[in-house]
Amino acid sequence: MLYLCLEDTFCRIQDRLFRLTDEASGRLHFAVASDKLSDGLIVQLEDYLKEYPDSRLIVIDTLQKVRTASKDNAYASDYGDISLIKDFADRHSLAVIVVHHIRKQNDSDVFNKVSGTTGLTGSADATFVLEQESRASNAAKLYVTGRDTPYQEFTLRFRDCSWELVERKEQEQLAKEAIPDILFRIVNFMQDKGEWTGTATELLDALGETETAANVLTKWMNEYRLGFLLENHIRYDFSRRSSGRMISLAVATDI
Repeated sequence: MLYLCLEDTFCRIQDRLFRLTDEASGRLHFAVASDKLSDGLIVQLEDYLKEYPDSRLIVIDTLQKVRTASKDNAYASDYGDISLIKDFADRHSLAVIVVHHIRKQNDSDVFNKVSGTTGLTGSADATFVLEQESRASNAAKLYVTGRDTPYQEFTLRFRDCSWELVERKEQEQLAKEAIPDILFRIVNFMQDKGEWTGTATELLDALGETETAANVLTKWMNEYRLGFLLENHIRYDFSRRSSGRMISLAVATDI
């Protein structure tokens, strides 16, 4: 393994190693300086593999230290940098982990927080975003996605210089958790009924729901009609009448 620890000194690296282990593996190699991607980094990595051909992992920490500076086309530059690294990794059948920073501002999609353009995440095989709950907290979330990697979330705790796994959630579980609670209540509501017809407001009244707006309920039912509702044997349809939009629910026995 080669670790390009480009923001540290050998003294800091040694201090961390002493905290992790009494004796590091002889197959672990460090460097605190390298060329940039545009100036010969790939050639340096090729030379390293000639001397240590059994290496299967290279870590570049951080991308900022080796990336190509570009003011003209940032996307092309970002995509090109990661593509160079990916091509090198593919040719030698090894893994390259590139450490990078995330932005501070919030975003509904955590992968949009990766600093730079979408060229970085678009050209990588997989993207991992590690987000600490707060600066003083030892808890964090690790978000994972990739071409051949289904979306996953890991809850982690930092202890004794290593991350411990607290909880792992895969895409199917996360998708289920994203389903609004009121849809589960509709499924239960329909268990002793063959069918039901009325407006969204009337359905909310029948459920005793006061926190959800009628238009929001309609949106959710449209979104999950062919997924969650049908999987739970509830057929959903609607029609427009002079009195408004009418919802039709029926328990399906032929699914």
